[in-house]
Amino acid sequence: MVSRIVSALPEWPRFDDAERTGLLRALEQGQWWRMGGGEVDAFEREFAAHHGADYALAVTNGTHALELALQVLGVGSGDEVIVPAFTFISSSQAAQRLGAVAVPVDVDPVTYCLDPAAVERAVTNRTRAIMPVHMAGHMADMDALGKLAADSGVPLLQDAAHAHGATWRGRRVGELGSVAAFSFQNGKLMTAGEGGLVTFADREQYDQGFLRHSCGRPPGDRGYFHQTSGSNFRMNEFSAAVLRAQLGRLAEQVSVREQRASLLTRLLGDIDGVVPQGRDPRCDSNPHYMAMFRVPGTTEQRRNELVDQLIERGVPAFAAFRAIYRCPGFWETGAPEETVDQIAARCPNTEAIYADTIWLHHRTLLGTEEQMHEVAESVADVLGRS
Repeated sequence: MVSRIVSALPEWPRFDDAERTGLLRALEQGQWWRMGGGEVDAFEREFAAHHGADYALAVTNGTHALELALQVLGVGSGDEVIVPAFTFISSSQAAQRLGAVAVPVDVDPVTYCLDPAAVERAVTNRTRAIMPVHMAGHMADMDALGKLAADSGVPLLQDAAHAHGATWRGRRVGELGSVAAFSFQNGKLMTAGEGGLVTFADREQYDQGFLRHSCGRPPGDRGYFHQTSGSNFRMNEFSAAVLRAQLGRLAEQVSVREQRASLLTRLLGDIDGVVPQGRDPRCDSNPHYMAMFRVPGTTEQRRNELVDQLIERGVPAFAAFRAIYRCPGFWETGAPEETVDQIAARCPNTEAIYADTIWLHHRTLLGTEEQMHEVAESVADVLGRS
């Protein structure tokens, strides 16, 4: 059998004269940090407006965005933060670096997002935050989680690293009433190589965030009156200039990915033994940071071999995130008083998903309709099910 090779998919990151113009604008303004320039301030206003947020604060990266947001929510040493067991490990490490305990809970088997019922069982009198991750751009069940937060008094922190431009029942991330953290790392839906941002629903939270992201120093301070603890999480002017250009393309790219994802999901679903990530109809705009699908019954080793074979055919494929409790780094500090086996026993969906899931980079979904057929044919080919 001749291996199917996918024609060249769009590259990522994408850029044009908008980024070049922005970088020159930042260069020539003569001030390259946010306290003297205007790019970061402008980007924060534009991103907040696009995502329905009252306030936005740009920071150095997505992990710092989560850490800063948790600090603003009052999370500290010994507190518990509920996180999905299936997520990139920054979700847990942001809490652990503050001395908090990261408590992994299971995810929904269809959407791969935080399971509200599992969250409810995990809430204790030490729980200080609940962190839904909008996995691959699909928003978590914000209705059930919002009710749980209101009933328990434990605030939500949306990990929206994958969710630029997402909506839940017509509401954007910033309109859902909770703090949210975004990432602009090189592979994300908008990128400056690195970068992050936190959206806030009220001015007091924003002001706290600003202090803590600038070593506790208020704007305009000339006497070094550091009012809180903090660190230097400030975004630079060049990154902000690039991100302003990236934001200008976001809506169009989300639209294209939605169209291509609908087709690719159908094509993958027609392959025997392939189960694409599902979708809750209340997630009415999914920006598709990943195209994810499971191969139930396969082993982790075989899944990894399939990923390698897809890459050989020109498909930008990756193994799914490892369950966070199966990473040595999770146990270094701030881990719950459970064993790996105990956590795994209460996270059966995570156990299955992390071992048999493949994801495709979102640049796949910026390809043509013909390329979606080529990708699906390649998946069928490596599975021997064409």
